[in-house]
Amino acid sequence: MSLASGPGLGGSSPDMLWADKHVEYIVSLDKRDDEYEYWLTEHLRLNGVFWGLHALHILGHPTALPRDDLIRFTMSCWDASSGGFGAAPDHDPHMLYTCSAVQILVMVDGVSVLDEPAEPGSSETKRMRVAHFISSLQDRETGTFHGDKYGEPDTRFLYNALNSLSLLGKLNLVDVPLAVKYIDSCSNADGGYGTVPGAESHSGQIFVCLAALSIAGVLDQRLKDDSKWADRLGGWLSERQISTGKGYGGLNGRPEKEEDVCYAWWVGTSLVMLQRSHWIDRPALRKFILSCQDGEHGGISDRPGHAVDVFHTHFGIVGLSLLEWSENKDGEASEPLGLEEVDPVYCMPRSITKALSRTG
Repeated sequence: MSLASGPGLGGSSPDMLWADKHVEYIVSLDKRDDEYEYWLTEHLRLNGVFWGLHALHILGHPTALPRDDLIRFTMSCWDASSGGFGAAPDHDPHMLYTCSAVQILVMVDGVSVLDEPAEPGSSETKRMRVAHFISSLQDRETGTFHGDKYGEPDTRFLYNALNSLSLLGKLNLVDVPLAVKYIDSCSNADGGYGTVPGAESHSGQIFVCLAALSIAGVLDQRLKDDSKWADRLGGWLSERQISTGKGYGGLNGRPEKEEDVCYAWWVGTSLVMLQRSHWIDRPALRKFILSCQDGEHGGISDRPGHAVDVFHTHFGIVGLSLLEWSENKDGEASEPLGLEEVDPVYCMPRSITKALSRTG
């Protein structure tokens, strides 16, 4: 499985979703291992598989990639000695790729492969070894998580840990209240969150912090108890919408930066979790995302006229799903795009996360 990126420029209509083209583009990425760009992006391989697979689910084509091949490739990235997953076979294990691996296995209904023995004759399962890898990366003094054994802390890794462990049913292995306390220490006066305490507020970090608070089971109560906190944070996020020369309403990650399709997710889902997605011009954002499509070859770029890649294709598709379903819930639906609903906390198909919650 390659699914890293691919070239392509082409015209697009700001009113139409070229769904079939995007499916073709994503599927074609698995056949581009003879291209130079494939090898430049090896460090993102497992993430790329997740981005492509999830986008296909939201586009209504969950089986467009062979299930057995997906499971086989994902497990080829597993490091049995540590329990973590690397970006590609023989790469060092890391929290980012471990989260993608768990999400992939859940989406293809293949997580049972982790219930096999970690090694021949062992009573420990692969699931437990993965869970222990994740839990071993929590700093038991501060509550944060490191990405790998080299010790870099980041709120992204904290979210990856809670996401993965909750999907595996092993959230009890870490100190969740201490993790929540650490998230609170990363809050800034402007309402946002950074990578570590005192770091600049950034839309991506706001998403991971809010989603981690949701998984920890404290977000809903905070929204009830402190509307001023939610208003301040929602205000900062809504200010991320800017206008381009074409009049489209893209979003940026922090002040004075250019708009980028991926922030349709990072900002958009944070506003959904805060119940304030109506604070931005959703039709304008939708128009911006659709203008970034390659209508000839498929795929979505970061902004109009740029080369497409699977990262922005994924976040463009899930951003459109987020917009469509949030507008529907608020009674302000635009022309339907026919996308499946995305879970704003897990960045996975809502149908799958709902099924997991029903089965415990």
